Amino acid sequence: MPDIEIYTQPGCPYCMRAVALLERKGVPFKEINAPRGTPERAASTSRSGGRTTVPQIFVGGNALGGCDDLMALERSGKLDALLGLG
Repeated sequence: MPDIEIYTQPGCPYCMRAVALLERKGVPFKEINAPRGTPERAASTSRSGGRTTVPQIFVGGNALGGCDDLMALERSGKLDALLGLG
């Protein structure tokens, strides 16, 4: 199973939605608190190729994208394989 990391910010509804989906999938993941102006947010932006929004999700060290990208993978049936579930 690949390492999963998600950069989030308190109170972000998109972050909560993405975290909830990962929890429903039952996969272990590391949630990294990354409010604006923090070193964690800068790391997220750098790792994602310049994306400044949260959440930013990484699977196996590769940038997956944000909440909309995660939900699109789920709708297309491709998320489970990417997370190592299928």
